[in-house]
Amino acid sequence: MKIAKSIEYPGTPDAVFAVLSDVAFQEAKCAATAAIKHSANVETVGDHTVITTERVLPSDGLPDFAKSMVGDTLKVTETQDWGPASASGGRRGTVEMAVAGAPISLKGTLMLAPGPGCTVETLDAELKAKVPLIGGKIEKAAAPPIEEAIDIEAQTARTWLNR
Repeated sequence: MKIAKSIEYPGTPDAVFAVLSDVAFQEAKCAATAAIKHSANVETVGDHTVITTERVLPSDGLPDFAKSMVGDTLKVTETQDWGPASASGGRRGTVEMAVAGAPISLKGTLMLAPGPGCTVETLDAELKAKVPLIGGKIEKAAAPPIEEAIDIEAQTARTWLNR
């Protein structure tokens, strides 16, 4: 199932990336998405910036058939691997998300680009549930909470940019 988002942020690509790659921001976005427990790490690997978060989230919003597979909580690991800035300050990256103990993952691309008076972050990803017969149902159940988390993270980033 495709998940695509385009988010506008006030500020330059450099200013937006400075927020996105701040460990304190990453911890704040995890807390804002109702994580029971979380950790964040940002490291430089060559000319790439790798951002890794782990969140333990309640599975309350999932349908019973999905909740029976994962239990009361989900451990979600997200890894963003951002390349170096271009001349315009824009960046390209990849994102991967995995849920421990569940056959569901998200993989895609990220882009930061200057827009008219703003910076635009674009996510183009594929959500996959590798479960025979019910994989599509799991994807449909997982997509809304993922999209809601993306919206919460975007609002948290806007708040940080306006500080």
